[in-house]
Amino acid sequence: MSNPAETPEVVQLPAEAPDPPPVSNRRAAAQRVREARDRLTSTSGTRPAFDSELLRQYAQTRISASYIVMLLVVASGALFSVWIKPIPAAAWTCGALLIHFAIIRHCRRFLAEPTSPAGTRKWRTRFILLDLLYGLCWMMMLIHPAQDTVSGTLMMFLMLLVIAVSSMLSANLPIAALAATIPVALAIMLSFVISGTLDNYILAALALTAEGYFALLAHRLHSTTLATMQARAEKDALIGELEQAKAISDEARHRAEAANVAKSRFLAQMSHELRTPLNAILGFSEVMKSEIFGPHAVPVYKEYSADIHNSGVHLLNLINEILDLSRIEAGRYELNEEAVSLANVVADCHHLMKLRASNRDITIHEVFERGMPRIWADERAIRQVVLNLLSNSIKFTPQGGEIWLKVGWTASGGQYLSVKDTGSGIPENEIPVVLASFGQGSNSIKSAEQGAGLGLPIAKNLIDLHGGTFTLKSKLRIGTEVIVTFPPERVMSALAPLAEDGPPLQPESYSVSVTDVRRRPRNKPIMSAGTGA
Repeated sequence: MSNPAETPEVVQLPAEAPDPPPVSNRRAAAQRVREARDRLTSTSGTRPAFDSELLRQYAQTRISASYIVMLLVVASGALFSVWIKPIPAAAWTCGALLIHFAIIRHCRRFLAEPTSPAGTRKWRTRFILLDLLYGLCWMMMLIHPAQDTVSGTLMMFLMLLVIAVSSMLSANLPIAALAATIPVALAIMLSFVISGTLDNYILAALALTAEGYFALLAHRLHSTTLATMQARAEKDALIGELEQAKAISDEARHRAEAANVAKSRFLAQMSHELRTPLNAILGFSEVMKSEIFGPHAVPVYKEYSADIHNSGVHLLNLINEILDLSRIEAGRYELNEEAVSLANVVADCHHLMKLRASNRDITIHEVFERGMPRIWADERAIRQVVLNLLSNSIKFTPQGGEIWLKVGWTASGGQYLSVKDTGSGIPENEIPVVLASFGQGSNSIKSAEQGAGLGLPIAKNLIDLHGGTFTLKSKLRIGTEVIVTFPPERVMSALAPLAEDGPPLQPESYSVSVTDVRRRPRNKPIMSAGTGA
């Protein structure tokens, strides 16, 4: 009895990795985490750095407005001395000034010390207590029994003045502003309510409303300052990210340059190591293929020798293309410029590729404008460009197709070269692919004559070195056209003649006329030095 078939093992493929979140989402998540951490470590619900900066601005504001507060205290003490005895008024003035001086002294000490989270919390508590003491001092004067004779309007004015100044000075520390203004507002409001008249009730309501208004104003100022700090912090963080990204990009660029240099050195070193044995292979295979030393005993060996020789030639061409591309990318390709006739170079390349085109029954047409001047370019580079373009056209043009070679003038006064075929064409989305190094289109992959994908990139880079343009136009199942242009500066007829005349080929001969000989006096020495004449 045969064994039953084993149950095939079901292997679950690993799930595809989810796409990484975009940079904006990661930045927003990091900012939310940072804000939550700052709220947990802060006493005011903001960042610790913002707490310290707000306290610093509070201290600077109190110091800058110290003379205004001193003037307000002295003027109020002088005004109070009208209704009460001068000694209590002077004592209150001295007490208020002492509290003000204590606040200024603590502000200076805070600005002089280095910032720290623990120190920020300590100074914050001190400033709140000092402002509370300052508000209680004003409350004691405003609820003094002798102030009963003062009109409610004047008391309301003094209260509004004190609350406004305290709210503006302590706007960066809202709790301190409330500690300095609430005692004053409550004292005035209670004093109006105790009086029991309708006018005083109205003034009490106004006092409460004024306290709420100035508290809201101080909160809005604090929010505006905090928003400004947040915007500045985000700007600094963005600048830091940009600098970090720039440093990373610079490091990546240095690594890429180092890798490019290492690649160039490797290719330069390996070129000799590859060409030396390859030349021997090509030479010996050529001898065996040609049967120079006699026919082979087995005829198949001759075919093998031809295959070896053709493969070696293909490998040598591939090595040369890779080396040329590496030199161009490394910026070490030097142009050997001279006066070159573009039409003659294209005609020579046509002659070289004519046999290969005839084998595929492809007709090549030449359309050259007559009287084309020479251009200043590298003949070897231009020849390589034309051979690459013509070879691609022959490779991808079906049997019985046609190729047009055109040479003429451009609208700007330069010269152009055009290679147009009736091949299968290139899809529009594959044009950037075929122009990249080692890039091949779908038609090239399906073709029997596959290449390395270096012909078009090398041609484009060589034209770029000449300052020209390389344009590839193609339509699927219609054909492909490559247009290469050279700038007017490279056309020899565009060169201006020399402005200065060159030196004469022979020096001018000195001629003496017969009249001058007759006019010369006879029997007179030519040099009369020492004769006394």
